[in-house]
Amino acid sequence: MIVAGFGYRTGTTAASLRSALALAQTGVPPVTHVATAADKLPLLAALGLPMIAVEDLAAVATPTRSPASLAARGTGSVAEAAALVAAGPDARLLVARQISPDRMVTCAIAEGTSE
Repeated sequence: MIVAGFGYRTGTTAASLRSALALAQTGVPPVTHVATAADKLPLLAALGLPMIAVEDLAAVATPTRSPASLAARGTGSVAEAAALVAAGPDARLLVARQISPDRMVTCAIAEGTSE
């Protein structure tokens, strides 16, 4: 399972999601699922991939330490945390968060054994 995790601001468009995903996908296997915080999940439907809602991101350690993400969600990167949690307990991060050109979306990719 290859999961693209997303973090995004209110007002984000599907085009911004696609842009961040394109940046993150370079050089890795094709993404099979997308994930984000449960309250942000609906917009990911625009990507046309199976979606995974992640309930608790606060306990997830991430390589990135964004002050905004820490304040809002209790984790250093919503994108990295969502990808890791959704990909399962043995997941590893393939791509640390990438930021869309409009700075509205972050995307990270993890590989795991969950299905």
